[in-house]
Amino acid sequence: MGQVTLRGIRKRYGDHEVIQGIDLDVRDGEFMVFVGPSGCGKSTTLRMIAGLEEISGGHLVIDGTRANDLRPADRGAAMVFQSYALYPHMTVAENMGFALKMAGVGRAERDEQVRRTAEVLRITDLLQRTPRQLSGGQRQRVAIGRAIVRKPKVFLFDEPLSNLDAALRVDMRIELTRLHQQLGTTMIYVTHDQVEAMTMGDRIAVFNKGRIEQLGAPMDLYRHPANAFVAGFLGAPRINFIERPAAHAPGAARRLWDALGGAARPAAARLGLRPEHLQLAAGHDEAAVPATVVLAEHLGDVSILHLRVDGIPELLTAKLPAGSAALHDGDSVRLIASAGHALAFDAESRALDARPAVPVAA
Repeated sequence: MGQVTLRGIRKRYGDHEVIQGIDLDVRDGEFMVFVGPSGCGKSTTLRMIAGLEEISGGHLVIDGTRANDLRPADRGAAMVFQSYALYPHMTVAENMGFALKMAGVGRAERDEQVRRTAEVLRITDLLQRTPRQLSGGQRQRVAIGRAIVRKPKVFLFDEPLSNLDAALRVDMRIELTRLHQQLGTTMIYVTHDQVEAMTMGDRIAVFNKGRIEQLGAPMDLYRHPANAFVAGFLGAPRINFIERPAAHAPGAARRLWDALGGAARPAAARLGLRPEHLQLAAGHDEAAVPATVVLAEHLGDVSILHLRVDGIPELLTAKLPAGSAALHDGDSVRLIASAGHALAFDAESRALDARPAVPVAA
């Protein structure tokens, strides 16, 4: 079993509290992702679970045992770091088997566990190489293999793919997802990359300023964010935020606000609309809003338009499917907004149509 429970977890450095009372249940066998901007507390929380940071307050329970004061080696957790942390003078096999050797596991059993793990990770042909002979992706597989051979109850990943190039990150996301499905072990994965979070996690905990803003399945958070922070952090390109226009605002701004249902939402201070729900008008449509293309990014399968609407300070972004008309900087267009997909937020940035909060201790 690999259930991890956090109750009122706090972390202070002197008078500065960086983790402010986190409650969370990570289910046995779950792939949980901690996501948020730099400095939000996600890595600190992971390091407290691992035993690399002291817990200032609250209770940490791993597999039914209070773990606050347990040594890292006694918690049943194995951590994979961003920096790989491999011993340069050891072979891959020696790196993977080192923790077993320190634990007194015999040579024959140690070699067998390393061999089996290497097969799972498809690195059998690398066992006699040293880290300097490996690529970044191969080194990361070795670091993961070193964790697997310990047969932990929980795997902890601290931004393990951030040192890899974009193509290799995609490959490793697939590999880690496959590995989780094969092993069925609880995994807690920290990243600032919302694409990794959306594609890998069973559930996502969105961190901000030492707190969890929202917890849930990736698409639930994407479609039903609890507040403007979650809505703005998840999704690429970023969601469009449209502030309630002043009475004297230009007609285009007010028309867009009204088209999105803002006029019928007196409590709404801002509306949010994903770029895929902002499209170009076909022919003459009285509901269309005039806009100017500031920048057109043609990416092959999609085009991303950055648009200026009179009276709206921030540029709006539209994500158009392949085959849309080729547009250029400075072109005039007319926009149709999908009112059914608009999200409304009050003056405190809380979602007005938020579903009942998913308990963090679910």
